[in-house]
Amino acid sequence: MTDARCRNPWFMIAMLGACSAGSVSAFAQSSPTGPQSASAACPENDSGLKLPVGFCATIFADGIGHARHLVVAANGVVYVNTWSGRYYGNDTPHAGGFLVALQDTNGAGKADVIQRFGETVQSGGAGGTGIGLYEGGLFAEINDKIVRYPLTAGSIVPEGPAAPIVTGLPLSGDHPMRPFVIDRDGSLYVDLATATNACQAQNRTTHSPGIEPCTELNTRGGIWRYNANMGNQVFSPAERFATGIRNAEGFAIDAADHIFVTQHGRDQLHANWPERYKPEEEATQPAEELLLLRRGGDYGWPECYYDAIQGKLVLAPEYGGDGGKEVGRCATKIAPIAAFPAHWAPNAMALYDKSQFPAHYRNGVFIAFHGSWDRAPYPQGGYNVVFQGLAGDQASGPCEIFADGFAGAVESPGQAAHRPSGVAVGPDGSLYVSDDVRGRIYRIVYQGGPGAEGSAATPTPCPSATAPAGIVSVDDAKPPEGNHPDAGSAAAIASLAVPVGATKEMVALGDQIYHGQVGGAPCTGCHGPNATGTPLGPDLTGSHWLWGDGSYAAIAKIIATGVAQPKQYRSPMPPMGGAQLTSDQVWALAAYIWGLSHQESRSEIAARRN
Repeated sequence: MTDARCRNPWFMIAMLGACSAGSVSAFAQSSPTGPQSASAACPENDSGLKLPVGFCATIFADGIGHARHLVVAANGVVYVNTWSGRYYGNDTPHAGGFLVALQDTNGAGKADVIQRFGETVQSGGAGGTGIGLYEGGLFAEINDKIVRYPLTAGSIVPEGPAAPIVTGLPLSGDHPMRPFVIDRDGSLYVDLATATNACQAQNRTTHSPGIEPCTELNTRGGIWRYNANMGNQVFSPAERFATGIRNAEGFAIDAADHIFVTQHGRDQLHANWPERYKPEEEATQPAEELLLLRRGGDYGWPECYYDAIQGKLVLAPEYGGDGGKEVGRCATKIAPIAAFPAHWAPNAMALYDKSQFPAHYRNGVFIAFHGSWDRAPYPQGGYNVVFQGLAGDQASGPCEIFADGFAGAVESPGQAAHRPSGVAVGPDGSLYVSDDVRGRIYRIVYQGGPGAEGSAATPTPCPSATAPAGIVSVDDAKPPEGNHPDAGSAAAIASLAVPVGATKEMVALGDQIYHGQVGGAPCTGCHGPNATGTPLGPDLTGSHWLWGDGSYAAIAKIIATGVAQPKQYRSPMPPMGGAQLTSDQVWALAAYIWGLSHQESRSEIAARRN
């Protein structure tokens, strides 16, 4: 396979980029509708998004399943890959195929044609993340493979069966998604993200050392390259293109052949190494990254992470690091070209090479940040789409918040209304953003003036990657469903039942520990601010227990020892959540959680009193 790639950006089609007219020309020319007009009205600006002046958004589609990455064909049809499984609490997947075709036939900015196709639950499918267009075919990740569906004239969905392109991709561990990008000559670059957080002997466990050497890198933690023009390829270590990348979900290719990828930085520096990192450093380190991909490049994982404050790669504690001072072997690794606030989770990226938006945005990238969990107990961040300017193969200035408000009132994994998961540019220059909470697709257009001459409004800068963690956040503004209407108030805490052997004062202290006000425990990051659960951890307010029998002693034991191998969730819980709690604090936290699981509704209380 040749390394030379065509320098025409029209052909650099992928799951996150603009569509190529050349790649799907036969399909586009016979399609019943053409691309959306850049001047189309925004009849229902119902998105709830905060955008720069001159931009408006519509809800293009809603409720289509856990929408991940998307791509837009030359005729304006939007293709979306949806997912299922433990990332979404093993909820019931949307009926029909996991792939979705969306079409707006009347120019209203909303899809009036929605067709599902591809693998279903009944056929053994679980959906996926990656999706792309290349040479008349739709490529999609499904389970452990990437397949190609032929697109035919007169239909927006494939009529023939899928042909396997690559099979046997590894799926185990923390990051089973397989995003990809395809360039003009058919090089298929696949992200094989890591199975672990930091290649520890015991994943996400306090003081567990790093495996030396990290054998996981033989099959994970990098970018693999295959040939999109060839079928029935089988995964092997031999096709590794670059290494040391923990989780690169976003790809973009520019006109000069530069390949950019995003990287999710590692988690749990303070949780796993509390004597080396302050509690607030759990929220502020390490930075998320934008990388310039190079063949044979080593970007440092797991031995290194990017310290946003120092602006350099430093040695990870699992490999002898001393809390951010020592560089060691990291001096030979490749640093990012841009850094973003810690744990924001860059899930997708798209190069903007169209003319609808003002010239300010030309040839920069839009990045969809899924939103953090590991900043708890401090305020979470992300849940937005940012713009990062580029100048050649480098970043040009800091990033800007482009679209915000997806999460709604609360930015947290368990309570966010919507979370950006994919971003793509349409042939008319419109920007599409997917949400994997409720399956919403947004369409963003510019109406402030001609893109070639218009200039961007005063941008809203991203928070600096060096910004402090903020104050400990306790969200009690709205009660959780099924809880007391005055949940979170002093009265509600006082009304919690008290287990035998504990006191009301212990329950109140446990509430403070749970919410990070005492002891530095990040409980809310996985179980939510109201303990009703998130995709990362179970509901603690009910009577169903995954471990133990729900007794006071059993809860205390689980807190103290952690959960090394969760039954239904993807990541272990370290002992005491990674905090350094005293024995009294462990019992107080257990008393609070026991109380949460023994609440009575107001009607039950009234009935008992009567």
